[in-house]
Amino acid sequence: MGNGWRTFRRRMITPDVSETSLDKRGFHKKSPAAQELLETVGEKFLLGYAHAVEARSVDQAEEWLERIPVKYRGFAYEGAGMGYGMLDGLPGGGRGHIADFLAGPGEKHDYIIYVGVGWAMARLPRFRWPSAEDFDPLLRWLVLDGYGFHQAYFKTAKYVDGQFQDPDFAWPPGNNGYSLRAIDQGIGRALWFICGTDVDLVADTVARFPEHRHGDLYAGIGLASTYACGVTSDELLKLAEFAGEHRGNLAQGSAFAAEARVRAGLLIPETEVATKAICGLPAERAAAITQEVRPAVVVDGELPHFETWRQRIAAEVLTSGGAGK
Repeated sequence: MGNGWRTFRRRMITPDVSETSLDKRGFHKKSPAAQELLETVGEKFLLGYAHAVEARSVDQAEEWLERIPVKYRGFAYEGAGMGYGMLDGLPGGGRGHIADFLAGPGEKHDYIIYVGVGWAMARLPRFRWPSAEDFDPLLRWLVLDGYGFHQAYFKTAKYVDGQFQDPDFAWPPGNNGYSLRAIDQGIGRALWFICGTDVDLVADTVARFPEHRHGDLYAGIGLASTYACGVTSDELLKLAEFAGEHRGNLAQGSAFAAEARVRAGLLIPETEVATKAICGLPAERAAAITQEVRPAVVVDGELPHFETWRQRIAAEVLTSGGAGK
């Protein structure tokens, strides 16, 4: 496949950057700085997507991705995850792109790449979705986080205003309904963007959802507020107060974000600000907790091991950081 064809393919299947404009999406604009941050995140996400679908190999994609500033590089790897997910799912795109990427340059970005695959699933017909067996049994729920983010971001009226949940959603098979909870974690992450990093609006939006969904929504918000940032320590402390009894969920998401950045070598000062406010801990300590309580063997029961892992993280962070006091 020549470079000309790859360039044409990139132009054909890469969404236009205008799709990430807050004005185009109708999202809240808290301030010019917040708008610039969120739109830059979207721009770098799509740049990563474009790199994946145009690159001759995963090594060339890595070369291009590594040129993106540290603050935004993770979002580019997420976009690359979507790009490779699309290639795996589209007729004529070939197979094995995600597996090759994760086995090579994407290995330390696995959390965020899984999320990107979920974006691809949201744009592919279900018969072209990857098998759940293709992914790590613990982390595969992050794919649905990405799916939920996409649906809330692009179908806001349905998934946020209308609070839609698909009763027939069955990926992975036999998950006893946990897929809807994983999707909610992604919807919560999207709320950080939809609400323009305005913590008051974030809390008001969550409050409109049924109470049983609040914990998972706050977990996603904790992840987004720590990974994307865009607020002060005082705003994050206010967010933690709003979370109330769901403070542990918020902290779990924050710790996940810290681990994703630490593992990938993308730690930035804003991550430290966020984990100290939400978790009461430095970023590296919050990240370490996620690995200390990570299950060595994954055997899903009534709840997936992913959920029990999340609960352990929340409990340990609240205890270690004193965040729940």
